[in-house]
Amino acid sequence: MATITNFLSKPPSSLATFPKINNSLCFPHSFIPFVTKPKALTKKLETNRTYFITKAAAVSGTAKKVESDERVQQVHSIEEFDEALRMAKNKLVVVEYAASHSYHSRKIYPFMVDLSRTCNDVDFLLVMGDESEKTRELCEREKIEQVPHFSFYKSMEKIHEEEGIGPDVLMGDVLYYGDNHSGVVQLHSREDVEKLIADHKADHKLIVLDVGLKHCGPCVKVYPTVVKLSKQMVDTVVFARMNGDENDSCLAFLKDMNVVEVPTFLFIRDGDICGRYVGSGKGELIGEILRYQGVRVT
Repeated sequence: MATITNFLSKPPSSLATFPKINNSLCFPHSFIPFVTKPKALTKKLETNRTYFITKAAAVSGTAKKVESDERVQQVHSIEEFDEALRMAKNKLVVVEYAASHSYHSRKIYPFMVDLSRTCNDVDFLLVMGDESEKTRELCEREKIEQVPHFSFYKSMEKIHEEEGIGPDVLMGDVLYYGDNHSGVVQLHSREDVEKLIADHKADHKLIVLDVGLKHCGPCVKVYPTVVKLSKQMVDTVVFARMNGDENDSCLAFLKDMNVVEVPTFLFIRDGDICGRYVGSGKGELIGEILRYQGVRVT
């Protein structure tokens, strides 16, 4: 769990203050020597880039060249990078910073390609840090020192970043920060909450409201379970989510609900809050949902 007491009194001013997710299955880091190199090495770096793409295809176990996948855009300069973020507007943009010498960059890349094929409302970019002087300058500007490194952007703002993560964490991050299409209702204000409650007073469905923060590791970790349950329990339970640090209205709602740790799940039926669960345990969450549905759990 993550406490939000400090957040409520003083919002974090930079990405560096946000907690990062620790995962036992994370890939180790590789350091990138982002230093000025002679232009004579450009050809060699380009060859290394091709080597990276080819090896990435081999890791994925497919004969199709990953390089030809049109859903992952490789950018080669600061200008191309900034233009890609501008074109994405308010869509989630996932950027992998990689290097030709990094085995772990090659290993994680095919999983990002797979995600790009299923997440049509998310843009995916690849930056090869050792490709050229221009990509080195981009990595230096974005303060990338180790690979694989993933950064997440919305509206040209970096909202999250991870280093050395594995496929499960990458998938969870993409789902958490880019979910616009699942059965989980996205709430952005107190008015949204009130409308959702009013809409389901007549059908007496249980509402499970997932309250979290944008940069909360446990919130990200449990969210795939929330999405899965929203599909399995669609006839009896309504799942919704609110990030308390999205705006002032959401933050005021958290204060009024006495939410001091996240994730907190509020259980609402017939307009009343009938209980809550604080934590990210999948089994515990399922047990609490069943209990408030009236199912006896042994």
